[in-house]
Amino acid sequence: MTLQHVNILFQLIAFVFAISVHESAHAWMANLRGDPTARMLGRITLNPIKHIDPVGTVLLPLIAAFAHFPVIGWAKPTPVNPRNFKNPVLDDVLTSVVGPISNFAVATVAVILLIIIKHSSAAGAQIIYGIPQGFISLQSDSFLVPACLLLYQFMIINVVLGVFNLIPVPPLDGSHVLRHFLPANLLRIYDTAGIFMLMALVFLGGGLLGRLIYPVIGIFDAAVLGI
Repeated sequence: MTLQHVNILFQLIAFVFAISVHESAHAWMANLRGDPTARMLGRITLNPIKHIDPVGTVLLPLIAAFAHFPVIGWAKPTPVNPRNFKNPVLDDVLTSVVGPISNFAVATVAVILLIIIKHSSAAGAQIIYGIPQGFISLQSDSFLVPACLLLYQFMIINVVLGVFNLIPVPPLDGSHVLRHFLPANLLRIYDTAGIFMLMALVFLGGGLLGRLIYPVIGIFDAAVLGI
């Protein structure tokens, strides 16, 4: 198995975990704010089977991985009934943004673990400095090689999902913030056009996505390599 194949496998593992964290965070916050719908459906769980969407969780991530683009996609939407919220606007915003926040939290934990490994030994530092440049060999007997590669993919994938879901295009999480500032007539157009905007963003907006995502990845990279 080559390094490329290992990276693809680790990306998919990290992606499945990331969407599970993301959706369970939505379900947890909705329940906390008064809506038990997702909790009653068993969505407060890291079990990925509960969150899989055939296109967003299977097809699109595989296409992205083999196209050498950071894995991107979505899970089955967490069901939310806003009528159960005591403060519909605030509770909807909190329930939406906690998903991306959970991804950034996972990425931060991965960064901390990579920094610990980097400072624990010269071999660890050499591996971690080599990962962003691809200067890593699977021929090493050190367990740190696959461990660092997996942690690095956890960092990358969670940053990608966090940034992607904050884009204010329906039905992404960022749209749940913007929509509360739109007048009713414009809101109907916004929601109706959302799926077409999302498809255009995913399949035609690669350059735009890169300009949004790669600078944030650069910040996390700098945190790992610079501390």
